[in-house]
Amino acid sequence: MTMGSSELGLAAMYRILKKSGAQRVSDESADELRRTIEEIALSIARNAVDMSSHAGRRTVKAEDVRLASRQYTRH
Repeated sequence: MTMGSSELGLAAMYRILKKSGAQRVSDESADELRRTIEEIALSIARNAVDMSSHAGRRTVKAEDVRLASRQYTRH
């Protein structure tokens, strides 16, 4: 990702950090959370696309995303 190019809103990162118990949130921490989440999301999306392709589908299904995200979730 290039600097300034983001798919996720910064305000959501502040809300997530606050919801997680932070009393105060620095701009840098919200931006770092956004970059980290975007990297993880891109990895999950690529894996989900690979799974759907391997299954002979052009459509990515929810199950592809669930399977691709397994390493990041508690399930």
